Amino acid sequence: SNSASMRWTAASAIGEIGTVIHAAGVSLSQASPETILKVDLYGTAVVLEEFGGAVGPGASAVVIASQSGHRLHALTAEQDKQLATTPADDLLTLPLLQAEGMADPLLAYQLSKRANVLRVMAEAIRWGKRGARVNAISPGIVMTPLARDELTGPRGDGYRRMLRLCPAGRAGNLPVPRLQRHEPDV
Repeated sequence: SNSASMRWTAASAIGEIGTVIHAAGVSLSQASPETILKVDLYGTAVVLEEFGGAVGPGASAVVIASQSGHRLHALTAEQDKQLATTPADDLLTLPLLQAEGMADPLLAYQLSKRANVLRVMAEAIRWGKRGARVNAISPGIVMTPLARDELTGPRGDGYRRMLRLCPAGRAGNLPVPRLQRHEPDV
């Protein structure tokens, strides 16, 4: 989530950028609220701003948000607007993110993921003017190393409860690539 590094990467890409998949993030069992905000919120804002200035017609991006962002209580219209449109370099100074409750990693995570969806909606207009599109998806629990940390972490009971209550009654699984053995020609 280093802004200068991201700007250099976007600006120095060879040719036009055709696809961006942004799935970087940390979870509440893995990081402090401050780190969650820096990686999950600020990092995503930088990716959207910088790559949004480097994409060309036909480009496409997807940001992996989280269903957790939709579980957060309603924010005011002004707070939604601030999370959606504040320049990335000013984002972490928003009063909403300085609140006393920001010591809670769950709140930091949910605010970050809500902001990601809001920022994608706002950026879609700018990207569209360049002939590109950007979308966010908010998956439920998918069995990744991050999800395993949550299941074995201090909020594991709540995580298991979410799994029991989801429509499928289970977590999603990542496909495991099948290794093919290559026999040398004889």
